[in-house]
Amino acid sequence: MHTNAGGVPAPGPSAESPRPGVWLTEVTLVLMALIWGVNFVVVKFATTVLPAFAFNAVRVSLAAAALMVVAALRRGPWPNRRQVLLLIGLGVLGNGVYQMFFIQGVARTRAGDAAMLVAATPAFIAILGRVRGVERIGGKGWVGILMSVIGIGLVSGAAAIPGSQSSFFGDLLILCGALCWAVFTVLLKPFTHVVDGVKLAALTMVGGATTLVLFSWQTILATPWRSAPPGAWAAVAYSSFGALVIAYLFWYRGVRVIGPTRTAMYSNVQPVFAVVVAWLVLGEVPTLWQAMGAASIMSGLLLTRT
Repeated sequence: MHTNAGGVPAPGPSAESPRPGVWLTEVTLVLMALIWGVNFVVVKFATTVLPAFAFNAVRVSLAAAALMVVAALRRGPWPNRRQVLLLIGLGVLGNGVYQMFFIQGVARTRAGDAAMLVAATPAFIAILGRVRGVERIGGKGWVGILMSVIGIGLVSGAAAIPGSQSSFFGDLLILCGALCWAVFTVLLKPFTHVVDGVKLAALTMVGGATTLVLFSWQTILATPWRSAPPGAWAAVAYSSFGALVIAYLFWYRGVRVIGPTRTAMYSNVQPVFAVVVAWLVLGEVPTLWQAMGAASIMSGLLLTRT
């Protein structure tokens, strides 16, 4: 038996002998949080110079192509036909519908706020995992999740302040995306133990890319790509290969090695990186609401981690 994020025993390797690769996995999850934190600022910039849906569809499609190439070069069998169809179907939710909510939410609210609101994901995952019986969260875990939710409330409350750059509708879109990602992560958990992580990432990304292209093909064709500034292409490259290839592979490894809720809690470090970079690059001056929300979210992360 091993203990999960909340310290409650759950099936798996013994907690008395650390599982191989756990600490390396946790280091890569911090790097994942850094990549994704910067990505909020990159996406915010990109949606000011390119149509949001076109940018989103192109970056996810490039990520899907890159992951399929990497997966094809790896040894080992591919999942069977049924698993392939199920993974592509899950990708429609996790990399298609989620990305629609995400890109529109980031375009409408502050990049720092969007990053902090994504921290709702662990709370959704914990509740859904509890219902499905794949996660067991102890007392500290629930307190940590509650503190994260309080932090989210503080950030969202800033949208009601006159003159705020935040948008309640944008915040709501981000939270809807977080719910989609939570459902996707919990449903994906069984596959992480039987399907190679790279092949899993590739197939789910194909599902998302297919959805986004079908939804946005007219916008893609109407976009003047040749006249796009160099910064836009740099944003596409970073958001495709950094945020959707490298960071996603770190995420899938984390789900497999340490579980979905504990992995998701590392994503709560994103707001710190996102707020600092948004301040330096976009001029989004941190607010008192953000500071209190970040403190509550980070405290929740530490409680859940211990």
